[in-house]
Amino acid sequence: MNVDIHGAPIYFTIPIFGGIPITASLVVSWGVMLVLTGLCIWLTHDLKVKNISKRQAIAEKIVLTAESFVRSNMGEKWMHMVPLISAIFGLSLGCSLSSLLGFFAPTADVSVLLGWALVVFVLITYTKIKTNGFGGYLKGFCDPVFVMAPFNLLGEVFKPISMSFRHFGNVLSGMVISSLVYAALILANNALFGLIPGVVGEILGDIPFLAVGVPAVLSLYFDWFSSAMQAFIFCMLTMIFIRTAAE
Repeated sequence: MNVDIHGAPIYFTIPIFGGIPITASLVVSWGVMLVLTGLCIWLTHDLKVKNISKRQAIAEKIVLTAESFVRSNMGEKWMHMVPLISAIFGLSLGCSLSSLLGFFAPTADVSVLLGWALVVFVLITYTKIKTNGFGGYLKGFCDPVFVMAPFNLLGEVFKPISMSFRHFGNVLSGMVISSLVYAALILANNALFGLIPGVVGEILGDIPFLAVGVPAVLSLYFDWFSSAMQAFIFCMLTMIFIRTAAE
């Protein structure tokens, strides 16, 4: 199977659209969005005011948590951002955890994260222009003095790049570290039991005793904790940048 320049496997191409590649990143992202959409429909189906079901209680808890998250970091006037922040968090977490099912994690593809960051960048720019006007937006690049304009412009351009590469680097590094540790444990296992002469050593060397447990602990950190943390950080940066743009 071919891979694109970002390392994501290419499943097939669409010739009628100029040979657009359909990569694992796209397929898994679409799959995660379908799962999240189905989950939202299921959780919010048949809502009641009294005698609510456990399903509705879970849905209300998720909504209240998301509202509290946005309110504490952006303020009451930004509550309309709750759906966006929730969608970013759910999509980021779902894409990262898809690797547990054996799929290619879209968050290990920098182009996916750059796309998310560009959406945030457009919102930041829109908020700045809405708050200060187009003239005020351009004037902001000259703050505090005119000679700082090129540096301020570069800082603005590099915002989505830094957001995407921060998320991408942490996810990719976790995958690399887990793979290296697992490979090292396999080699150590073969070397240790290879000291036993004869067929017994060969048989025991092929059984990955040393690899039992350690990869699971690493997975608990890199696949669960780190995935949730990176989704949290991406959402935090989104809220901070948009809130700051309105000041």
